Amino acid sequence: MIRVTIFNEHIHEKTEEAVQKVYPHGIHGAIKEFLEGENVVVRTCTLDDPECGLTNEILRDTDVLIWWAHVGHEKVPDEVAQRVQEAVLKGMGAIFLHSAHKSKPFMRLLGTTGNLSWHESGTKERIWVVSPSSQIAKGLGEYFEIPNEETYAEPFDIPQPDRLIFIGWYTSGEVFRSGCCYNRGNGKIFYFQPGHETFPIFYQKEVQTVIRNAVEWAAPVKRIEQLDCPHTKPIEK
Repeated sequence: MIRVTIFNEHIHEKTEEAVQKVYPHGIHGAIKEFLEGENVVVRTCTLDDPECGLTNEILRDTDVLIWWAHVGHEKVPDEVAQRVQEAVLKGMGAIFLHSAHKSKPFMRLLGTTGNLSWHESGTKERIWVVSPSSQIAKGLGEYFEIPNEETYAEPFDIPQPDRLIFIGWYTSGEVFRSGCCYNRGNGKIFYFQPGHETFPIFYQKEVQTVIRNAVEWAAPVKRIEQLDCPHTKPIEK
């Protein structure tokens, strides 16, 4: 059983009618609905919860954390961001969606700004699978298309991915590294670009397949209790 926690700042769904119509139960609710199943149990949390719902106890009880955020990055306390960072280094998996490239935990873990170019033109995006042997790409063809999406464009200020899974191309001409894998400490990180709040992207079959696959990929192999530099005795005399 993989234990998943979905964090969604849950601001747009309460303040913008267009987003409420697309995600009446919140983006976290839409993801939970398709993700929860026989081998996955899901809890959700938002900025409205004490400590953003991400206490040490909850993070210890989380195998994979999914993070969606956009305008509320600074509302996440630094101590919560550090807590998430340390949980990943100890072995928890993390999946950052769409505008979570500017979230505090993402920037802490990758050590860069996460800056990119963007425009909201609702153009079509074609996502090419460049690592078809990856577990994250299982069940997909050569590419899939999102009819309307916010455009993200290179340069994208991230470290060179340990493995690049997807490259997005937009009908407006831009390209973007849309699916990037990283290892940090004992944890695995996947950044997945699709997911603008005004489009029903999380209801699309291919997007759901990617997130399901990514949860299985990011599930912990090894977890440790503490981050330390222990003083040890020699093994051989």
